[in-house]
Amino acid sequence: MTMVKVYNFMGLRKYALIFSSVLLSVSLWSLFTQGLVLGLDFSGGTQIEVGYERPADVNLLREQLESAGFDGPVVVHFGAETDVLIRLQGKPDQTLSEKVLDVLKANNDQVELRRVDFVGPQIGEELREDGGLGMLTALAVVMLYVAIRFQLKFSIGAVLALAHDVIITLGIFSLARFEFDLTVLAAVLAVVGYSLNDTIVVSDRIRENFRKIRKATPVEVINESLSQTLWRTINTSVTTMLVLLALFFIGGELIHNFAIALMVGVGIGTYSSIYVAATVMLALNVDREDLLEHVEGELVDDLP
Repeated sequence: MTMVKVYNFMGLRKYALIFSSVLLSVSLWSLFTQGLVLGLDFSGGTQIEVGYERPADVNLLREQLESAGFDGPVVVHFGAETDVLIRLQGKPDQTLSEKVLDVLKANNDQVELRRVDFVGPQIGEELREDGGLGMLTALAVVMLYVAIRFQLKFSIGAVLALAHDVIITLGIFSLARFEFDLTVLAAVLAVVGYSLNDTIVVSDRIRENFRKIRKATPVEVINESLSQTLWRTINTSVTTMLVLLALFFIGGELIHNFAIALMVGVGIGTYSSIYVAATVMLALNVDREDLLEHVEGELVDDLP
């Protein structure tokens, strides 16, 4: 059996607690004071798709629309460089597409109006409510699953780690004033799944070692468990980051924020799977007896 070098992860848990507390405090402050920059999906507005004969300069088009009085237009390539997607927030207006087309034709470019979509404020509000409900449901289901598979102390640690990751990811979007739309919401939910997978792997090893290592403190057991899963965690995070970097740089502007949310979430999720969940378990005084079966009032070790 190959010996694994054991790192004293839990020896740094007080510093990790301070680090997490600062990140959470700043994130919550930003979310409560500034809020999120809601995209068209949540705030309501108009989405216009146009096509050019030649590659279009989205920066120039954005400046033209701003000069014409349109507030905060989002102009991005949609597929090919000749296809442009324009998003305008505010109350949907049936004549808005004609006004936009008149501005775009000012440089005598051949512009074709291909599609116009409207999202009303009521639909945007329903999407916000459904998104929040989906997030809370995911956390509740995770807590129930981990409690059944492992133990309640593991469940609390896992849910707090997931909440930690979600709040910090949203806080960074609030601080940086990145647009939050349905693609970013999907990324945040994906972060929940990624972080949960990592936490489950670590928790499984902690449970196994609590049962196998009979003469060790909880801190020693958790340090050994984290050390045994360290390279698996690093390899998973690095390979995932490589894919996300490719999406960010060559995936197009439409999924930039999606990729950013996932990169932030994967980074924070890797950290939380090592420190947050395990630190919460220690704070709840997890020990070997919590993981042994109880039969007629006696603890039974299910290992040979």
